[in-house]
Amino acid sequence: MIASQKFNYKPYDSELERASNSYLMSLVVVLCGLPLPIMNLLASVFFYLGNRKSTVFVKWHCTQALLSQLGMFFFNTVGFWWTISIVFDGAELTNRYIAYIITIVGFNLLEFIFTLYLAAQTRKGNHIEMYFFSDVTNLICKTNYESTI
Repeated sequence: MIASQKFNYKPYDSELERASNSYLMSLVVVLCGLPLPIMNLLASVFFYLGNRKSTVFVKWHCTQALLSQLGMFFFNTVGFWWTISIVFDGAELTNRYIAYIITIVGFNLLEFIFTLYLAAQTRKGNHIEMYFFSDVTNLICKTNYESTI
């Protein structure tokens, strides 16, 4: 799910730290606002907006972190509102709901592990690209994509 690629220049140490923080931002918010899926997405959006005029390396990793959070947001939102309907609206607890929640917990754990790995590798100066999200990020940022053609 993750591939290491070359970036078109060697980033400075301050860029590595800010790019790594884009991944850590979502993890910190997970600890603070775990039950609300919108909190992770909002943290990534605000961090992205704060760094959109930064260097290409930082902007590229902020965009990838934002897109990965956006991917999880839809799954987590369905699980959150389904749980709310069971707790407060009296909806029935079914096997389908339990299977969905187990799947969501698995996806979130996997995303958590990948995010930790991405943050550590980005801080070391390795440019790591996640499948699917990196393709979309290359379409949005274009800079790294154009250098590989």
